[in-house]
Amino acid sequence: MKLSHLAWAVLGLSVVLTGCQSTEVGNTSQPEETNSYVIAPANVRPDFIKGMDVSMLPELEALGAKYYDQGKQEDAITIMQAHGINYIRARLWVNPQSSDHKAFGGGNSTLDRAIELGKRAHAHGMKYLLDIHYSDFWTDPGKQMKPQSWEKLPFDKLVTKVYDYTDQVMKAHRQAGVVPDMVQVGNELNSGMLWPDGKSWGGDGKEFDRLSKLLKAGIKGVRDNTQTGETIPVMLHLAKAGDNGAFRWWFDEITKHQVQYDVIGMSYYPFWHGPMNKVQENLNDVIARYHKPVMLVETSFPFTSKNGDSLANGYAENKPIEGYPISVNGQAHFLNDIMMMLNNLPNKMGLGIVYWEPEWLPVKGATWATKAGMDYTQDHWAEGNSWENQALFDFQGNTLPSMQVFNSH
Repeated sequence: MKLSHLAWAVLGLSVVLTGCQSTEVGNTSQPEETNSYVIAPANVRPDFIKGMDVSMLPELEALGAKYYDQGKQEDAITIMQAHGINYIRARLWVNPQSSDHKAFGGGNSTLDRAIELGKRAHAHGMKYLLDIHYSDFWTDPGKQMKPQSWEKLPFDKLVTKVYDYTDQVMKAHRQAGVVPDMVQVGNELNSGMLWPDGKSWGGDGKEFDRLSKLLKAGIKGVRDNTQTGETIPVMLHLAKAGDNGAFRWWFDEITKHQVQYDVIGMSYYPFWHGPMNKVQENLNDVIARYHKPVMLVETSFPFTSKNGDSLANGYAENKPIEGYPISVNGQAHFLNDIMMMLNNLPNKMGLGIVYWEPEWLPVKGATWATKAGMDYTQDHWAEGNSWENQALFDFQGNTLPSMQVFNSH
């Protein structure tokens, strides 16, 4: 599926862009790119979702981040919209701060900030995907921590709280004049949610009985806030898009427990989640098995192996991933190929992709977690940003040529 440089050059939509020279950021240097970029906009259908998760953006802007397109400073979402982006995703945490009101970091993704991003998306003619984590901080297959204020609730009251909270979130959005166009109930739910009550494994055999009740409560909170004539699809989202066994196990149980949802979301980070051919196989299988549209709701690829701050990069090696070089061209070609993979699924069942945190620049203070956040998660990583080499802007905020791949119409 990978295209050679020659193939890219002969495509009718090819765009040749000039490389950028080395720039200094603190004591680190950005990679020197002296080659020309041959970036072809992906040939996807008009309704294909080309999304960006920009949950860090309000925090970055508050800390002074600036974004540039062809040398001109612009609003980051304006730049994205000009490059063909049509969906914005925002995560939501319940109360990302300690008992003494110290912020946890990671974007401090409050309800106000989610609503702000939703409004900005709609103002730019984009749609808005709300990602409700049901936690005060990051959730993923390795951690699904309850909000601090929910920790002592017995299970039946926890189920009620999930409904009430979802209902409040949806009502707050409507009152603010921005109804989400799609909602995720939970984030990367492989291991369940709201541990230990909603954990999907390692218990008494009734794990999915409990998890399904929690999911149904959240889904009902969305459905009850859908007015006549509106459609707000609900997504259930797992990580490890190439692990068909995990998807079958989890969604078979969800189906058996009659959880009603609309979209299957997947995360695919090629440096963590395995070969692309396994993703292709899984996509085809889950569509045939569950008859639901699918979406790669998180993905990314590094444009450099260099580091822009003091925290090590999430992927720091300088060797190809799935055959794609660590470069601007490699990033663009990877994105084209996964977009085409989704676009070419049968019956338009591949809705699209969302690129995760393309705007996360190495700005001082824009850390994955503050000291309070690290204390809460009991993690010991240093403060900083491990993602800047996977952004779609360089370390100084200049739009990378690889963003051109989204420019299809």
